[in-house]
Amino acid sequence: MTTMLPPHLSEQDLTHALDAFRAALGPEAVLADEDELREFRDPFAFAAWDDYTASAVLMPQTVEQIQAIVRIANEHRVPLWTHGAGMNNGYGGPAPRLTGSVVVSLRRMNRVLEIDEECAYAVVEPGVRWFDLYDAIRAGGHKLMVSVPDLGWGSVVGNTLENGVTYLPTGADMASSCGLEVVLPNGEVLRTGMGAMPGNKAWHVYKRSLGPSPDHLFMQSNLGIVTKMGVWLMPEPECYMPLWLRVWNEDDLHALVETLRGLMLDRTIENVPQIWNTISFASVMSSRALWYEGDEPIPDPVIDRMARELEVGRWMMRFALYGDESVVDHRFAKVKEAFGRIPGAEVWGEKCSPDAIAGLENPHERVQGGVPNLDINQMTGWYGGEEGGHIGFSPVARLTGDDAVALRDLIRGLVEREAGLDYAAVLIPTNARSFIHITLVIFDTKDEAEARRAYDACKLLVREAAKDGYGEYRAHLDFMDLAAEQYSFGDHAYRRFVETIKDAVDPNGILSPGKQGIWPKALR
Repeated sequence: MTTMLPPHLSEQDLTHALDAFRAALGPEAVLADEDELREFRDPFAFAAWDDYTASAVLMPQTVEQIQAIVRIANEHRVPLWTHGAGMNNGYGGPAPRLTGSVVVSLRRMNRVLEIDEECAYAVVEPGVRWFDLYDAIRAGGHKLMVSVPDLGWGSVVGNTLENGVTYLPTGADMASSCGLEVVLPNGEVLRTGMGAMPGNKAWHVYKRSLGPSPDHLFMQSNLGIVTKMGVWLMPEPECYMPLWLRVWNEDDLHALVETLRGLMLDRTIENVPQIWNTISFASVMSSRALWYEGDEPIPDPVIDRMARELEVGRWMMRFALYGDESVVDHRFAKVKEAFGRIPGAEVWGEKCSPDAIAGLENPHERVQGGVPNLDINQMTGWYGGEEGGHIGFSPVARLTGDDAVALRDLIRGLVEREAGLDYAAVLIPTNARSFIHITLVIFDTKDEAEARRAYDACKLLVREAAKDGYGEYRAHLDFMDLAAEQYSFGDHAYRRFVETIKDAVDPNGILSPGKQGIWPKALR
């Protein structure tokens, strides 16, 4: 395999840098051969594409080793790309934005450092997966729950830094993190918030600083490498009630969203719901070939049949209630009454105690109960079976029926017309006022033409959604620059402000160049 070199570095330059990394970390912590690097590419890219390919991978285990890495990278002008567990699938996985970058994988920094039951928080390193944190809570006998994403294999820190969604009340509005430790590009170690005071006891319970609070500068950014993070947990409630809502008409989406907003604003529903269309649910429960053999997008009459036979409706919402049983009963009655105003809508669910959550059959109900699993992962097999993949296109909108319908119509039209693919959507209200429209552009990764149509359609979606006032909340490697380009108010005042900070703290531009469209001066 030909080594992919970063810009401005010769093969000899890279060799000298890798020798220095081996001396600092040990040879076993530096991966550079073809088989080792294959794992660190975009898992859904067509096999022959070599965009976003790393030149090597580093596997540090300590903060001191990360400090050594950034020192060597500055000395040799080597671009680095950092990830926690590297499971950011649908957005590029562990692959670097700049081809030839050296990936810094933090998987070996996988310790749960603290679990505080009194104040309900944990402190974790960046390689800790959701499975690991859940297991540590259970092993310690703590009566606490962690807000988890749909797939438990990712990094708690990595998911949080990407503004990833989790579903318990403590995860609403991506609010579960509190207090970071960060290695800066010059090798210094920064602690945010109260952690800036040595020995301060409120580091992971108070989110602000004395003066400007820089925590969010390290979200979706390339200004530092986070090495520790506080995570707020939720005390186990007396009662947990996972709930389902099903509607049978495509245009019931408007009334569903309008009703949901009221129930979230008055805090009847306090967790993060998900609203799935028929195709997205079918992709988890079955395969496309069982329903339709045509190459064109599945027509509505077939989708209606799928909705009935799979009993998922045209839109199906999962959500949950937590608390004292009497409170849960009261809120459930209110939910049933509100959604009952939508003709044909159905709401159901069963209460259980926290110790029964891990045994629930439905993986969605386990996720909303804070139990990580991987059971929903098979949705990428809708096209291509085990070699199926997807791209996430995920704009943000106001939580109104008008916005939900407008985005549905725009995105469905473009995905079906431009990519010739089925429209699979999951709408996630991350708070009572907004939602993210997760578009799962699913395709067969073995079919280069189909893969290219999927990637190109997503780029078109970025442009067309922006014309209507909808921007991405995170972006795939392949269109990070394009997504960032849409945020152009004040002649790109936001981007220029962040670039000014980037140039000040990382003058050599070594950390994750191009992350979310922020490039160092030499590469702009």
